[in-house]
Parts: sequence; structure tokens; C-alpha cells
Amino acid sequence: MEVFIGTIQPFAFNFAPRDWALCAGQTLSVNQYQALFALITTTYGGDGVQSFKLPDLQGRLPIGQGNGANLSQRVIGAFAGAESVTPTLANLPIHTHGTTTFTATTTVQLASVISNPVTAPTAANSFIGASGSGPGSATIYSDQQGTNPVSLKGVSTTLAGTTDPAGQGQAMATMNPFLVINFSIALNGIFPSRS
Repeated sequence: MEVFIGTIQPFAFNFAPRDWALCAGQTLSVNQYQALFALITTTYGGDGVQSFKLPDLQGRLPIGQGNGANLSQRVIGAFAGAESVTPTLANLPIHTHGTTTFTATTTVQLASVISNPVTAPTAANSFIGASGSGPGSATIYSDQQGTNPVSLKGVSTTLAGTTDPAGQGQAMATMNPFLVINFSIALNGIFPSRS
């Protein structure tokens, strides 16, 4: 079967036929394979003076060059992709978690204005408490609100809590279902013309 030099073909067997080589990124001599070098040059590697490389399709899928509708531009010889990725926070959809614990701490600083000042007759023996010589306890509480209610100042609340943990941070596979076959490239054959 006569093929164009540089043809890449899948084979069901595990070796490259005569005049073919596995697409495994091997380095070839420019002098020995001048016709193939004239077609692929250093697209897949090499110094271009003494050596050039074959495409490496080991564990990779070939895709067409150019760009389809709504697809990225792909240049011949470029390679990319990974077998798995670990998602980052930017990759996750917006979501919420339930709380595991919730605590609140409130601090109150009391600063008040006396609403109903009382003037004691003398500074001595002016204590709030039961009379030592009287018939009973002194009434120091009132059921009436003062004319100037006390306002609490400096109230601040600090909330703290934890959320239920989610996920394990493991890498996830990005590979499509696949079947492994042998890709080989023709080293000899018909030199293709452009017209």
C-alpha cells in the first residue's frame, strides 16, 4: 500500500510496519529522513540541523488544527491537557453549608445618667441596705419608670462559628472513555504535492 510520507494511521497491532515508526516522539536524523523532515520540520521538536522529532501520541488524543465554532484555536504541533485536575474555589459552583457551631459574645459597657437623684441628709451612714435598728427592710425599688430612662452604650456583639466541612480536595479524572491503539507515521512513500 503506497501512502503519503508523514501519514499517521492507527493500527490494531502493537508494532510499526516496515517504513513506518511509532508516534512516540523519537528523534530522527535529518540526513536519513530528508523527505519527512521537509514536511514536518521541527514541528514536534529537534534542532532542525541534525535532528527532528516525530509526533508523540503516547497517551494522547489527536485533534484537528484550527478552530471550530466556539472553540479555541489549535496550532499543529501544540499539546495540552491533563489526566486529572484538582478543583479550586474558583471552579466550584456557588453554594452554602450548614453550620456546625454558632456562638455569640456580647459586651455591654454601662454608662448611665442618674434618672432620679436622691440627696441623703448626711454623707455619714448613707448606705443602701436594711436598717440595723428599724422595724424592717428599707424599700429601695420602685414600680415606676424614672423620667430619664437609662440608655446602654457601647454594645458590641461578636459572632463566631464553623461550617460543616465538605469535600476532600482529591483530583478528579478528566479523561473520556478510551481504547488504546497504535498510531504510526509513514517514514517513506509518496511525497505529497500541495495542488
